[in-house]
Amino acid sequence: MFLIEQQGTMLYKQIKSKFLKENLLLKIYKPKSYSPLYKYNICVMLDGDDYYKLGQITSISDQLHDKHQIENTIFVGIHYNNIRDRRMKYHPQGEKRMEFMRFLAHEVIPFLDQKFSTFMMAHTRALIGESLAGTSALMTVLKYPHTIGKVIMQSPYVDQTVLQTVADYQPIKSIDLYHSIGTNETAVQITNGLIVDFVEPNQQLSKLFKKSGTSYQYKEFKNEKHTWKYWQQHIPNALTSMFPKITP
Repeated sequence: MFLIEQQGTMLYKQIKSKFLKENLLLKIYKPKSYSPLYKYNICVMLDGDDYYKLGQITSISDQLHDKHQIENTIFVGIHYNNIRDRRMKYHPQGEKRMEFMRFLAHEVIPFLDQKFSTFMMAHTRALIGESLAGTSALMTVLKYPHTIGKVIMQSPYVDQTVLQTVADYQPIKSIDLYHSIGTNETAVQITNGLIVDFVEPNQQLSKLFKKSGTSYQYKEFKNEKHTWKYWQQHIPNALTSMFPKITP
């Protein structure tokens, strides 16, 4: 059971994006032990408000840091304006998908490196997202593996564009992936109203990654559905997998 009281510090920073031509809010959570004398990993959360409210990421961060189960990590939430905006930025065919990926790689990461004491290396940076946000996280890391080297995707939306992108990707061994899906995610209503099977495409995606030889963890959770009830409980394991505490 995670603590309810927030122990770390929440900061709010605006970025004026030249790629998206809008101001975007970053909600940044620093662990209570934060000090510029130490270096920190970065975990950027797409659907950021959901990870804070439904994923309980502040409590999870507090607990994992207190128990020395993860290395020093700063969490950064980025949210969408509305459902249409989310699809335009996150979907593999979204009108703003390229601009959003550039925003993450060329604006968010440099901003965080400037403001905080970070390692400034790809393997110390992660994107995390669920459903369509997980898709965007994956596609961004595939495009910018030398900037962001880790991805946590929970029940990502997978279509032929995603599968082809992974199949065509060459330096795939340079990234580190955590991928999960629930076996009951066979009839998920997506934002355009269609009912889609998430399980089979995710299994196809898993086969591609397993063949690639990259650092890859795949979890199928029996009888779990496409909801935060299940995503939330697996966040601690995903984070300890991506940012494990290294003992001397």
